[in-house]
Amino acid sequence: MNTLLRATASCLRSGAAVQLPRHTDGRVRSARFLCAAADYQKELGEMVKKDKVVVFMKGTPAQPMCGFSNAVVQILRMHGVDDYAAYNVLEDSELREGVKLFSNWPTIPQLYLSGEFVGGCDILLQMHQNGDLVEELKKLGISSTLLTAEEESK
Repeated sequence: MNTLLRATASCLRSGAAVQLPRHTDGRVRSARFLCAAADYQKELGEMVKKDKVVVFMKGTPAQPMCGFSNAVVQILRMHGVDDYAAYNVLEDSELREGVKLFSNWPTIPQLYLSGEFVGGCDILLQMHQNGDLVEELKKLGISSTLLTAEEESK
């Protein structure tokens, strides 16, 4: 709540727009500060660009708290991707809902490569199975250990 209050105060000081939803009789229902959401979306944009690989997940890579998050961690591990930013959405409900709005994707986990939204567990699994993940990692300068193991076995 303090984060929202600070963001709201900052927005008001900057003169940002305020939306006041009203009942049909004209009474104000509640004040919704649009700039707070815009600031949070900007912050998420910076978070996904900060690292080559970013995962928003339930739990941590060391202790995933759902099967889908665990599958994403395992797929990345199979490709030798150990250096990535992981954000636990269970620790922050604003983050959990904010990232869904940011990506326009309703589920967690979510994977970003080089600041671009890739998808959830199902998309990553499909990319892993059809070889697209190896190619996407190569674009980031990350050599998949699966590719290296395959080449060594030839």
